[in-house]
Amino acid sequence: MDAELAAMAASGATTLVSLMVTDSWTHARTLMSRFLARAGADGNAVTGLDDARTRLLLAGTVEGERATAGIAEEWQTRLSRFVETGALTGEDLSALEAALRRLAARAQGRPASVHNTISGGTQHGPIVQAGTVTGLTFSPDPSARGEQG
Repeated sequence: MDAELAAMAASGATTLVSLMVTDSWTHARTLMSRFLARAGADGNAVTGLDDARTRLLLAGTVEGERATAGIAEEWQTRLSRFVETGALTGEDLSALEAALRRLAARAQGRPASVHNTISGGTQHGPIVQAGTVTGLTFSPDPSARGEQG
């Protein structure tokens, strides 16, 4: 495989993995399902996508970085193999990579809007509602510092 196709496979795989943890995953999964069907891949390939996404969503920060790299490498190999075996052309791979990049650009440019309301009871600390939280820290309890309200 030439360097240009290898770079497209790497970029496509990296973009695919980054989409696995975004709200655009449903669209990316549908796109990949069609692509894999054209390549003649069996149903296990789509199941592999779902399994990879689950691993990423459940992984902690350090494990997530390792998982991301491993999954991207796995999909780069798969995409490269499709082209090498003639199941897909370089143009097919280029079109997939471009479509994934467009999805990723839309995912980054459209921040989610969330509104939460908490009612009743007394809350004595931070309340966080999120799908994924990384690197979050809280300052010590203000009442422990002797602050008076």
